[in-house]
Amino acid sequence: MSVTLNVNGVDFQIDAAPDTPLLWVIRDHVELTGTKFGCGMSLCGACTVHLDGQPIRSCTTPLSVVLGKAVTTIEGVQSSAAKAVQQAWTELEVPQCGYCQSGQIMSAAALLEANPKPDDAQIDAAMAGNVCRCATYGRIRQAIKQASEQLS
Repeated sequence: MSVTLNVNGVDFQIDAAPDTPLLWVIRDHVELTGTKFGCGMSLCGACTVHLDGQPIRSCTTPLSVVLGKAVTTIEGVQSSAAKAVQQAWTELEVPQCGYCQSGQIMSAAALLEANPKPDDAQIDAAMAGNVCRCATYGRIRQAIKQASEQLS
């Protein structure tokens, strides 16, 4: 099946089965590798991308569901919230191994786009399901708060 998929504002002609997970379309067909495979079951968040501005898990989202919608990956996220999150991530040296960070950043950016002043409970709820094996959760929360302050 040949379809047009919009990723980061660019249309790509994709020849893949409708049930192909978006993650593999992004990595194998579009050749953007910032979105990571973690668990394949929507449990870890490493594969998080935005679909029409909302965070989704691309490892279990079939290609057929995203047609006609805008997919944004870590390579293409450009909002002021995303830029503030990325700056805070760097300044606070959030990553250790870095594997989960694209998914963490995509979830944090979506949170701040929807709620520029989240409290701890709102941060925890938005980031639930984003697993960091290095356990940098304290720095992640601190970076989200710093990015929130920068957006003010």
